[in-house]
Amino acid sequence: MKRIVALVGAAILLGSVIVPASARGLNATHHAKALRVGLVLDTGGVNDKSFNHLAFLGLQEAQQTYGVKGRYVVSQSEAQYVPNLTQFARQKYNLVIGVGFLMQSAMYTVAKQYPSVKFAMVDGAPLGPGNKTVNLKNVANLFFKEQESGYLVGVIAGTMEKLKSGKATHNKIGFMGGLPIPPVNRYIAGYIAGAKKVDPSIQVVRGYSNSFTDQNKGREIGLAQISQGADILFQVAGASGLGYLAAAQQRGVYGVGVDADQGYLGGYVITSALKKVDVAVKLTISQTMSGHFKGGDHHFSLKNNATGFAIPSGAVPAAAVAAAKHYQKLIKSGQIVPPQTFRRARTSSRSRAGAIVLRPSFVLPAPYNDPSYLGLRWPA
Repeated sequence: MKRIVALVGAAILLGSVIVPASARGLNATHHAKALRVGLVLDTGGVNDKSFNHLAFLGLQEAQQTYGVKGRYVVSQSEAQYVPNLTQFARQKYNLVIGVGFLMQSAMYTVAKQYPSVKFAMVDGAPLGPGNKTVNLKNVANLFFKEQESGYLVGVIAGTMEKLKSGKATHNKIGFMGGLPIPPVNRYIAGYIAGAKKVDPSIQVVRGYSNSFTDQNKGREIGLAQISQGADILFQVAGASGLGYLAAAQQRGVYGVGVDADQGYLGGYVITSALKKVDVAVKLTISQTMSGHFKGGDHHFSLKNNATGFAIPSGAVPAAAVAAAKHYQKLIKSGQIVPPQTFRRARTSSRSRAGAIVLRPSFVLPAPYNDPSYLGLRWPA
């Protein structure tokens, strides 16, 4: 069911945003007639205030800047990925963007069926036979180094715990992921590494909500971690993470946001690990318009200003901000390479490769539990 965004609420499944021709100029109007962009969001939807919302903002920004015509659809379950991608391809949209690692198999199926349509995928690549990711000429794979952002907010959290700054007095921090998929785990691996870099004795309480939408579950995990002494909670769980952060607010401890700057939630959110999905979406649309679309892997990191940390709140001491900026420079220069994986049960252990070791308390169904699948490629 289609609706104009300005007239609908959170229950919308399909929407569009149309920029008036008078606001676009002659050149933009010309391009708008030639380029249509379809955006397929994951279950978090436009109101998750992080990952999906940023992708939607990227489409809006492209419409305002370039005058393209865009529509979006929210997937209510994984079963809708293929139909949602297909509807745009069948309608001959010039670019179809899928948002989320879990769409990899669906992207392969639809992109192979419509080779003349250009696709882009945030956080993944087409997943072909044998659960192997492959490059297709008509699919741009948009990857982020989330571990960089995680590392920097970990440095802030670790420094605050080491200094016993404000409410950070127990030398213990927590995190909650949604599903234990590579983009989530890269954030977490960086977070633990950054915290331990500045405070080797820090303790980490872990948790996964097994959801990107269940705020009640997020709140429940947050309250449990706080009862164990965690002073700073880092959410990597989309809308479920909003419940986790609400627990921090309720109990008077600190929170760390994800993807977007979530400081708008209140001063208790001391910073956020940034992942500029909106920038990647807008850039891909621009490249498609200009004829420079290219299939295969595209990488976003500190080097192209696509990761980092949000401006800290007043609760963060100057020493913690300075430490984060220092390590940001070291990561940019390659002197520090944050880990992106963790493999065993104890967060205090390290593998031979130096990766932080961790395992969620539940197992994903096939193919997501296959080691080769979870080890999503990224250049060394």
